[in-house]
Amino acid sequence: MAYDVELADRIRELIEPGPDLTEKKMFGGLAFLIGGNMAVAASRQGGLLARVDPERSDELLANDFVETMVMGGRSMRGWLRVADEALASDEALHEWVERSVDYARSLPAKK
Repeated sequence: MAYDVELADRIRELIEPGPDLTEKKMFGGLAFLIGGNMAVAASRQGGLLARVDPERSDELLANDFVETMVMGGRSMRGWLRVADEALASDEALHEWVERSVDYARSLPAKK
């Protein structure tokens, strides 16, 4: 399954363009990177892959349709899968995108 192009377009509309923003196909999805750090992605598994402050992971997991991302059998703290059901409204998507972009911007840019 390819990533949700409509979701990718919705994300694109919410992220302020700038020289530090890039898009990159990764893991079958479309990732949005800030300064080389992945912020958010339209996942090939559906829904959103959101990078968040690891200290807030447990709090954010209390939301419906949110789970920790697992890669290679390992739980990735600070990386969350947000199901389509949690992204139906523009407001909900905006909150996840803003949270992820803010966190990515707090990280040092990759060279």
